[in-house]
Amino acid sequence: MQKIVCILVLLLLSNIVFGQAAGQKRKTVISIREEKFYINGKPTFKGRTWNGYTIEGLLPNSRMVQGIFDDLNPETKVKWKYPDSQKWDAGRNTREFIEAMPLWKQYGLLAFTLNLQGGSPEGYSKNQPWHNSAITENGDLLPAYMQRLEQIITKADELGMVVILGIFYFGQDERVKDEAAVIRAVDNTINWLFEKNYTNVLIEINNECDIAYNHEILKPDRVHELIERVKNTQQNGRRFLVSTSYGGGTLPKPNVLSSADFVLLHGNGVSDPNRVSQMVQQTRKVEGYRPMPIVFNEDDHFDFDKPINNFVAATSVYASWGYFDFRMKDEGLTEGYQSVPVNWGISSARKEGFFKKLKEITGGLK
Repeated sequence: MQKIVCILVLLLLSNIVFGQAAGQKRKTVISIREEKFYINGKPTFKGRTWNGYTIEGLLPNSRMVQGIFDDLNPETKVKWKYPDSQKWDAGRNTREFIEAMPLWKQYGLLAFTLNLQGGSPEGYSKNQPWHNSAITENGDLLPAYMQRLEQIITKADELGMVVILGIFYFGQDERVKDEAAVIRAVDNTINWLFEKNYTNVLIEINNECDIAYNHEILKPDRVHELIERVKNTQQNGRRFLVSTSYGGGTLPKPNVLSSADFVLLHGNGVSDPNRVSQMVQQTRKVEGYRPMPIVFNEDDHFDFDKPINNFVAATSVYASWGYFDFRMKDEGLTEGYQSVPVNWGISSARKEGFFKKLKEITGGLK
């Protein structure tokens, strides 16, 4: 009898905790009206112009996909040790990420991209022997990863920031055993977000769907099926806005444009800023496009001190731009935001250049 009572008490407590999470009121609500992003019913950077270009409704962002990084492969985990402690610490990585967020916001950064399977901790890499995945082979979500993710999204909500949450990354997606597990992972991710009542999250099904994915449903011809699945998953009349991205310089295909709520472009490999603006203009002519936001959420080009660069080019044609910063060993740079262990501060000349330009364009934020 005593055992039964204990079980009932535990069930009651779990229901109370779940109810608190599900019913928790959030501070930041992201929405879209045609080409503009809105936060809490108001366009971002309301009334703001820069050099004659409209900034209102844009979502400047940065690729920060390693915010919940860990390596479950003991053979490669030693690669990511901190210089001062000589060991890797996933908790420290997330704590330092969160500590840096208010400063990013002050400069005008409204959004950043995270990914449940991260990105290459070397910037670019042919092979990925490390095991960085919040998703198990069966499509379940690992609690330790999700706890770190919860800390970041909750802080973003408090600050009025938006998380572009990627689910899959090529080189790690093969750790999910089959298509059924891929679908299960998508469902689990969206349901988890609903349970936490997050309203400041945009979904990126996978990073660069046209690059080396193992599962057919994650490739360009079928990835729209997962976009539609997310769109069709609703609770209390609410759903998550969703898209996917392609490799650098690639235009989205009609099947994705017809399904997606917003467009994700990448500027990797695009060294001519004129090509950036051309990509935006061409995207608006692809079959399936209708008025919707266009967002670069990855671009590894800088030149922020020059009058024309990829950031400026995207802004000039009313597209949001995203900074991608990684370690360049041949340049002697060790401060990239994607390269683990990450220094999440504004700790290099390149980062300073981006944030200075960001503040100039946006006017900064409180």
